[in-house]
Amino acid sequence: MSTGNAYEALNDAAGDARWAYGTGFADPLAGVDTRLPDGVDGADLGAYCLMLGDDALVMSHRLQEWVTRAPELEEEVALANVALDLLGQARLLLARAGQADGSGRGEDDLAFHREPHEFRGVLLAEAENGDFAHTMARLLVFSTWRLALLDRLRASRDPVLAAVAGKGVNEVAYHRDYAAGWVVRLGDGTALSRERMAAGLAAVWPLTGELFAAHEVETRLVAAGVAVDPAGLREEFGAVLRQVLAAATLDAPPLPVPGAAAGRSGEHTGALRDLLAELQGVARGLPEATW
Repeated sequence: MSTGNAYEALNDAAGDARWAYGTGFADPLAGVDTRLPDGVDGADLGAYCLMLGDDALVMSHRLQEWVTRAPELEEEVALANVALDLLGQARLLLARAGQADGSGRGEDDLAFHREPHEFRGVLLAEAENGDFAHTMARLLVFSTWRLALLDRLRASRDPVLAAVAGKGVNEVAYHRDYAAGWVVRLGDGTALSRERMAAGLAAVWPLTGELFAAHEVETRLVAAGVAVDPAGLREEFGAVLRQVLAAATLDAPPLPVPGAAAGRSGEHTGALRDLLAELQGVARGLPEATW
């Protein structure tokens, strides 16, 4: 990476193909204008960054679990790269969360030293992995939703969120296209692959309603010009899913109805507890270490 800090790298028009998003810097917010936008509550901004950062962190970990388990080496590398992109987003968002809310907590504090009920990610990200078809269905749903969100978030009044979104749309567009390719390949493939792809989609779909439910923090920040109204993503999400599933010769489920923002409120499943036990184990076992 040719730039001196994360902020410059996020806005580097030339880019560097060798740079993995989220790597190459020690302080995610070095050189960033971290002043709060006028009229924006720091606690709300920090909570919103936690939401988006936790989505990325937990989904990244689920994808990392495929390393050494993917059906082919090429897919293992692809999934690892998607996971790394999301981990990079999580680094920046968690660092912004601790700075915005005034707690001074760093990215490692927030990733490794919170209890499950303190996480604010959506339930879709934390659900246990199924087979490869299930993972492709989940990645398609997650990345379609997140791409629509990041695309709109580029206009955020918070400069950090806008910068993260500006860079993130490129990565997440690839994540969506990668997943869509596999959904089409498996759905329009053999009888067995079609059966598994349909089963994966059926397992994931009940978790999609939460993606379009607004938490009160999001509602306040939408009014302040900082956040994105998740309900406004629903039509675009449905249009993309219908197009992909038509190509996969699979029936498109009804457009999800917004449900309760359970994960955003700290209500999680046992799957998150088990995931965090693995994610946080080493850091908690060696609390004086520097990561």
